[in-house]
Amino acid sequence: MLRIDRATYDQIVAHARRDHPDEACGVVAGPVGTDLPTRFVPMLNAARSPTFYEFDSGDLLRLYREMDDRDEEPVVIYHSHTATEAYPSRTDISLAQEPGAHYVLVSTREPDHTDVRSYRIVDGEVTEEEVTVVEALAQGAATTGPAPSDDSTH
Repeated sequence: MLRIDRATYDQIVAHARRDHPDEACGVVAGPVGTDLPTRFVPMLNAARSPTFYEFDSGDLLRLYREMDDRDEEPVVIYHSHTATEAYPSRTDISLAQEPGAHYVLVSTREPDHTDVRSYRIVDGEVTEEEVTVVEALAQGAATTGPAPSDDSTH
């Protein structure tokens, strides 16, 4: 299950909407070993494509060095699908290199509805997981609530 705070969830959706019709992509880092997505890092889609995303290799290297310096890891790796459902494509699955990460997909194909779903992708196997949006991720004092999309809490 992915637990994510409302502000970060909203930032991911806003980034996906802002970059539409191109796919948006980014990372939410968190302290190593905690599974807490705490630091939103929007990235540039170097492919600038409506059907494919690619992290700029220099930006990605800098991000991983920064995460190492801060004792962080990628907790969420997100991107958008602009014309299809929020489900990993074969390309998405083949590029998934972080077995501990939550792979979040945002479908922006409908202008008035955003579908946000999360998956674990390990060795090519895709497993959908529940997304729980909380008001804050503070030491267990968070108030939980469903994600705003009718399809985003599974």
